Amino acid sequence: MTTDTRRRAALRAAIGERLLVADGAMGSMLQGCPTTLDDFAGHEGCNEILNVIRPDIVRSVHDGYLEAGVDCLTTNTFGANLGNLGEYGIADRIGELAEAGARIARQAVDDWSGGERTRWVLGSIGPGTKLPTLGHVTFAELRDTYQENAAGLLRGGADALIVETCQDLLQAKAAIIGARRAIAASGADVMLIAQVTIETTGAMLLGSEIGAALTALEPLGIDVIGLNCATGPSEMSEHLRYLAAHARVPLSCMPNAGLPELTSDGAYYPVTAAELADAHEAFASEFGLAIAGGCCGTTPEHMAEVVRRLRDRPLTPREPRPEPGVASLYQHVPFRQDTAFLAIGERTNANGSKAFREAMIAERYDDCIEIARAQTRDGAHLLDVCVDYVGRDGAADMRQVVGRLATAATLPLVLDSTEPEVIRAGLELLGGRAVVNSVNYEDGDGPQSRMARVMPLIREHGAAVIALTIDEQGQARTAEWKLAVATRLIEDLTGNWGMRQSDIIVDCLTFPISTGQEETRRDAIETIDAIRDLKRRYPEVQTTLGVSNVSFGLNPAARAVLNSVFLAEAAAAGLDSAIVHASRIMPISRIPEDQLQAALDLVYDRRRDGYDPLARLLELFEGVDVAAVKASRAAELAGLPLWERLKRRIIDGERIGGPAGQRRPAGRDEDRRRPVRLRPDAAALRAAVGRGDEGRGRLPRAAHGAVRRGRQGQDRAGHGQGRRPRHRQEPGRHHLVEQRL
Repeated sequence: MTTDTRRRAALRAAIGERLLVADGAMGSMLQGCPTTLDDFAGHEGCNEILNVIRPDIVRSVHDGYLEAGVDCLTTNTFGANLGNLGEYGIADRIGELAEAGARIARQAVDDWSGGERTRWVLGSIGPGTKLPTLGHVTFAELRDTYQENAAGLLRGGADALIVETCQDLLQAKAAIIGARRAIAASGADVMLIAQVTIETTGAMLLGSEIGAALTALEPLGIDVIGLNCATGPSEMSEHLRYLAAHARVPLSCMPNAGLPELTSDGAYYPVTAAELADAHEAFASEFGLAIAGGCCGTTPEHMAEVVRRLRDRPLTPREPRPEPGVASLYQHVPFRQDTAFLAIGERTNANGSKAFREAMIAERYDDCIEIARAQTRDGAHLLDVCVDYVGRDGAADMRQVVGRLATAATLPLVLDSTEPEVIRAGLELLGGRAVVNSVNYEDGDGPQSRMARVMPLIREHGAAVIALTIDEQGQARTAEWKLAVATRLIEDLTGNWGMRQSDIIVDCLTFPISTGQEETRRDAIETIDAIRDLKRRYPEVQTTLGVSNVSFGLNPAARAVLNSVFLAEAAAAGLDSAIVHASRIMPISRIPEDQLQAALDLVYDRRRDGYDPLARLLELFEGVDVAAVKASRAAELAGLPLWERLKRRIIDGERIGGPAGQRRPAGRDEDRRRPVRLRPDAAALRAAVGRGDEGRGRLPRAAHGAVRRGRQGQDRAGHGQGRRPRHRQEPGRHHLVEQRL
């Protein structure tokens, strides 16, 4: 075992046993050093150039922190990236300056390390000034230059890599994936740390809440997640609390010395050394902090006090409760909803929605976005996006559609395609965590199979996956066959591709039971039985269904009833999610008894002499359209007392008024005739909601801010301590980003 290998293994072991103290600010310390323009070779403010022109200045900062007793030293490479160095016209020196910075830190640590204590070098990878979510740069270009940055740090002797001050989740993903590629190429076991920056808004610069950040970044294979920069420690506590409750990996925290105050002598950071140590002591005790450090405004004096208080402190045990799910740029959405199924909107699909297909072909992308937003208003939790259409460039269409939905939609996306390059195009545009739909064994599992071509993309981008019960013989039809294929898929995805069971979504599939063909009559039964058996064998695995397949060929009114009944029965068997038109799913309590019974008989194939449930359903809906059903519903409601109507609306999860987005005039009731002057009893309404089955929680508002650019060492705006988001969805309460930022 080499010296580097032993040292890196010691870091991995130490971070699981005791709290490690990292250094403080580099940029603000360098700004206090006596330098000239010549020291920067004409590139004023480019601190990374000092690594080759004035390494002695950089070394002096390192020595100050090592004298304070820190365990980890961070390299002077925060700006050794495409954005920062590109502004000086020296982007071709990324690898050179990163390696030089790592060598300075490596030499300093080696000179200070005694036989009794090992210290480590953290290779700093900063965000740069180009945000891919806003179209400043492509994901691929950013990822590849981050890989060059990381490779230079590893050549220079870094023991771990730290992707820090992340403001855009897509930028963070590009940096982490680039670093992962560099680590793999080196053949070394190197830890990877990711730190995001939460502003005073309570979210990252582009509006991402901490739950979205954790969901998007943890599946990428990071070893530590944490916070740094933007604010002082007091503003970070609630976000650390969330990470402590949900993160599987250790936590880090490197706050500024408070929010900067402008004085005649420049920026003044108000947090004292004792106050920083107090905060880290509290974080270590309450949240099990593993790495404590500092960012802008912190000095060797700050870190000396942290060392005095916390050095070699055993880690406080945590018992995290991970919440499997996916994320948009803004919010985390759990796979398991509290009392309802996870609704995956099906209308952003070029094969299933004529309106979406025509809008996409005509390049009316605003219409595509409005279709997505309508599904959000209708109660969808995720959006299934399929752009595959005969004769079209799927990758180009995916870039156009997903590139807009990445910021315009608050919901996570399901990327639905049979082509790996189309999936790649979508994944490289999403800062959150997506679902890929789908993988199966239609062409086997060999090296040239679609499974073998798409799974490396899914794994690298940390996506969840929908797995279809299809094998080389075709779509599984019986419950036993479906379970066998599902078992093969789950064992393959977990054993060969490293996926967690909770990130696998199995679709047991169903054929239409509405065609009258004898061979399809039992398809709904077999699918329901397969779901039940699968959940017994793999309770952590998620399940889904394209529900509308079951009713293909019926008129829309009959389809709405059959889809709703089939979904209710599948959910009772353990179905977690469904790909549906959410507004066309009816509460079972709203379906007339004769229609409900006919639909149930059709689902369970309860034919008998003289009775065919399919014929009965067709009879019940002969000449009936959706408009007639709605009119009947409206007439029923109109005959009820006002508060009874309101209670029905609440229980059924409906808005009061017309179609989504329309409102009744204030102060008028349903029939718009008499003013409403009384208020309902609050306790009665709460009781009504408690009896309802809508099962919807709360959706945190998506925040966003203006993009601000600055060189390393400049102060960023901070973050405010506010309510703790529950990261649940409440239809109709989305704060949508009205245009691309």
